[in-house]
Amino acid sequence: MNSKELLVGLLQHYSPTRSEDAAVSYFTNWMKDAGFETRIDSAGNAIGQIGTGSISIMLLGHIDTVPGEIAVRQEGDLIYGRGAVDAKGPLAAFASAASLGEIPGVTITVIGAVGEEGDSRGASCVLNNFDRPDFLLIGEPSRWNRITLGYKGSISYTLSVEIPITHPASNTANACEVLISNWQSLFESTRTYNEQHERVFNQITPAIRSINSTSNGMTDNAQMDITFRLPEGLTINEIKDKLQTHVAAPAKLQLTPGAVEAYRASKNTKLVRAAFAAIRGEDGNQVL
Repeated sequence: MNSKELLVGLLQHYSPTRSEDAAVSYFTNWMKDAGFETRIDSAGNAIGQIGTGSISIMLLGHIDTVPGEIAVRQEGDLIYGRGAVDAKGPLAAFASAASLGEIPGVTITVIGAVGEEGDSRGASCVLNNFDRPDFLLIGEPSRWNRITLGYKGSISYTLSVEIPITHPASNTANACEVLISNWQSLFESTRTYNEQHERVFNQITPAIRSINSTSNGMTDNAQMDITFRLPEGLTINEIKDKLQTHVAAPAKLQLTPGAVEAYRASKNTKLVRAAFAAIRGEDGNQVL
């Protein structure tokens, strides 16, 4: 089976976050048939290993997708389906390349991680159970001739308000209005920082992930799940302290577990040079 057939097979196994089992089973079986030693770990990640050398290469992709099924089809040279770009395409490329055969002195580990579009439980399990590899490639869409060296950090919260019900004719702010006012305060708190940094990668990027409100006739409740993508050099503690000062009672800001700081790798490494050489070998212009 070639890489295109593997990709189509992965796309035919729809796998939104927390519903990855069928895709993981399919991918693990494919790797086993291709000569990998395979297993599914405690988080549900598909893991395949080929070779037994002392040099370790990890090819880490994710097998889950955002929700919303897309009919799998091919139009010319283009293949469509949920996850074709983010990120079953890179995962299929990893596994297909590794399956070409063992490299003397090298162990290659291919991982189809679960939960990347959610709580990153798959990546956390890998982090806690694997030794640091000599070389690590992350399969994410960045165009075929581009190499991504860094990822922004992330911190998430639930912003909530619970207050006695108010009458629409009164001039007292209701729970939704208090919630939005506090969100605007948080949003504006990032503006001064961002005005000093032109590139989006170097800015704080605030976003609302969801919002809802309820009432039991006595109490109004409103809440939103929010995320701040963080630039390199801004620590989790710094952003936590900054944000808390911009929330006023009765609103509450509750931290969601799993905050991570930004990371940027060096461009002067064997891995980057090898990737550049491969791109040039396909007549591409490499871009960082």
